[in-house]
Amino acid sequence: MKSTFLLLSIVLLISCQKKLPGTPPDVITETTLHDTDDPAIWVNKENPSESIVFGTDKDTDGAIYAFDLDGKIIENKTIRGLKRPNNVDIRYDFKLNDSTKVDVLAFTERERKQIRLFSIPDMTPMDNGGFPVFEGETELEFDLPMGISFYQSQVDSTLYLIVGRKNGPDTGYLHQFEVNSDSTGVSVNLVRKFGNFSGKKEIEAIAVDDALGFVYYSDETHCVRKYHADPSKGDEELACFGGETFKRDNEGIAIVAYENGEGYIIVSNQQAETFNVFSRKDNTFIKEINLNTKQTDGCEVVTIPLNETFKNGLFVAMNDEKNFYFYDLAKLGLTQ
Repeated sequence: MKSTFLLLSIVLLISCQKKLPGTPPDVITETTLHDTDDPAIWVNKENPSESIVFGTDKDTDGAIYAFDLDGKIIENKTIRGLKRPNNVDIRYDFKLNDSTKVDVLAFTERERKQIRLFSIPDMTPMDNGGFPVFEGETELEFDLPMGISFYQSQVDSTLYLIVGRKNGPDTGYLHQFEVNSDSTGVSVNLVRKFGNFSGKKEIEAIAVDDALGFVYYSDETHCVRKYHADPSKGDEELACFGGETFKRDNEGIAIVAYENGEGYIIVSNQQAETFNVFSRKDNTFIKEINLNTKQTDGCEVVTIPLNETFKNGLFVAMNDEKNFYFYDLAKLGLTQ
């Protein structure tokens, strides 16, 4: 009864309060041609001030745009000629062979029904044109990839990709692939199908907490779902939280990860044009924040200093004006 009362109180508080005061961004990027959707941040470990924000332009004439920390397009790092790239993610130090490690960017290319892999910062394709996913599906939209996230094991550094789609079954909605490399090149191998789906709308945003070993995804208009990211730990759902705190769609997910399990999970409250913040430790609702974005889909965060503008880390959010907004993490009130 207490938990029911608490949830009702949260709903009433959010629905009745006036619009929260907004926080302007530190940087607004140059515009894309069509429809921004999802960002990923590559940290240049040798020179953090030369880090890159990648963002999808979700269209048949689509692209993965590269932006510097001033929001300017880096044309020679931008990937064009794509067919509706949807979501994007990054991981570091993937082992190509005994002596070579590379940072990897992955994204879904929905209209070609595949996932793509490129090395960063040289932007060399690693996939021989793409890896097909959801092959053999016959139901409408079951074979159209959307969300994507890496998971890198803290135990043995095994790299995985977790991929969602436009529509799917009520169980086994997500597919998880192990990413491998040998003398013949890079390959992906399907290792499990997992994840519940309410059937209410779609599943797009996926985010993985590598350090704690959890994967989160937005079952839109329903809740944020949580599972173990490691296939060996099984497919039992660990939580389905936050649904009552959203105006309608719960969308992009960014994980603010600090030591000892401390931190936050930021989720776009799309139609309210705000973000809901949850505890990384127990997934309880903490607060709602307004960052002046419009209809945000994807968002991403890093917690390390990058330059004089982003001394406390960087939060990036898609804005529905063909651009992305950059914020110093301190503006969100979520630093340690």
